[in-house]
Amino acid sequence: MANVTLVSGFLLVGFSDDPELQVLHGVLFLVIYSAAVVSNLLIITLITLDLQLHAPMYFFLKNLSSLDVFLVSVPIPKFIVNSLTHSYFISILECAFQLLLMTSFSAGEIFILTAMACDRYTAICYPLHYGLIMNGSTCMLMASASWAIGGLFGAVYTAGTFSMPFCGSNVIPQFFCDVPSLLRISSSETLVVVYASIGIGMCLCVSCFICIVISYIYIFSTVLKIPTTKGQSKAFSTCFPHLTVFTVFVITACFVYLKPSSNAPSVMDQLLSVIYTVIPPILNPAIYSLRNKDMKWALMRLLSKIQH
Repeated sequence: MANVTLVSGFLLVGFSDDPELQVLHGVLFLVIYSAAVVSNLLIITLITLDLQLHAPMYFFLKNLSSLDVFLVSVPIPKFIVNSLTHSYFISILECAFQLLLMTSFSAGEIFILTAMACDRYTAICYPLHYGLIMNGSTCMLMASASWAIGGLFGAVYTAGTFSMPFCGSNVIPQFFCDVPSLLRISSSETLVVVYASIGIGMCLCVSCFICIVISYIYIFSTVLKIPTTKGQSKAFSTCFPHLTVFTVFVITACFVYLKPSSNAPSVMDQLLSVIYTVIPPILNPAIYSLRNKDMKWALMRLLSKIQH
């Protein structure tokens, strides 16, 4: 024990040791980050300013875009600065704060996506009672619960992870602080708290997944009973964007967090983490704006107001 050196900070691993490539990666991620933030802020602005978008579906979409902005803003700016300055050091406090925010916003997204599934289920299966069920108070309660439970889960997750001692290697084989990478360099043999928090997280994710699957089983069975093809197409057009976003987010997150831990992390681990943190915030606005006529009309109205 006398020879054990406690870690006071970590070194994040980039995608290359070549300084020129590091700058290239930094610039590339800056462009991607800017696109993600601007597109999501545009959706938030449209939904806030356009009265015709003041509906439960767009209220939840606004919350999803807000979470996307926060989620992508946690790891990417730090990586951009590191790449341009060629310095990959991060303190334990910064790492803990990064992990807290990442897990909180990720969990919040899963709950918001679940709330959006419930909203679509109510709108399609119970259209006559939709306004009564999905009123302003209900929507606000569901959104507030999503943010609050996400933050609580992030706090428990982070406390469990950083209750372990870190000694020896301080190199995190990832471009941001995540649990799988921190577990690789932990010197603790008793990870009960961590595995308990992971178990709680898995139960919550599975519960949300089951809820969404059941919702869509009822949705599809109801839509297929609609006599006209036009009616079916309209109903499906409001569901497929949400289903696509949820599938991409959950699949990439499962690959990152459920993949067996390895002492020799591969490039694939980093690639999956990039997909998990960067792709959903870019994909969400594209899916919802390109396939949604209401969003297109809202953008046209906003542009016409700006021109006049």
